[in-house]
Amino acid sequence: MGAQTNTRTRIQEVAIKLFTEQGYEATSLREIAEALGVTKAALYYHFKTKEDIVASLTEDRAQAIEDLVAWAKEQPRTPETRREIIRRYSEDMTRGRHHEVMRFMERNQTALRGHGKVEEMRERMTGLIDMLCEPGDSPAVRLRRSMAVFAMHAVWFVLIDQNVTDEERMQAALDVALELVDAPAG
Repeated sequence: MGAQTNTRTRIQEVAIKLFTEQGYEATSLREIAEALGVTKAALYYHFKTKEDIVASLTEDRAQAIEDLVAWAKEQPRTPETRREIIRRYSEDMTRGRHHEVMRFMERNQTALRGHGKVEEMRERMTGLIDMLCEPGDSPAVRLRRSMAVFAMHAVWFVLIDQNVTDEERMQAALDVALELVDAPAG
């Protein structure tokens, strides 16, 4: 089991790197297998298609968002709850390869349009944003609070060429996100 899990993880790592660098449509399963130094048959043991790889990459991310939304639904709708949602989302972004998945999805939007798991991710993100907003919020407040979440994604694109560590990058994103989510409703 351990070796199979490790191989599966390596496939995901190489695939996301190639999908992001070359583009999802331009990357073949053969190229992924070659980059790993395995046969296509060995790759097929874990993933039959590129779509299966994408599904595996988004499932963990989608589950983390679903868990956060479930937690948020049990909390009072207060400014502190909104800040805690943002802090938890930030922590989740630093674990695993979540920011890499976000970068991959952003760079391959056209190719992934209509992909079931990717659409599911968009729905979960909408659910998360709903937890930051009140039904009567103005469009400006809703946009500000939505941008709090997107600040944690944007940092991987905006500060990519800057001489900052991942920790500094994520702290900057968290600081900006908290400012946005705390903005007055007026």
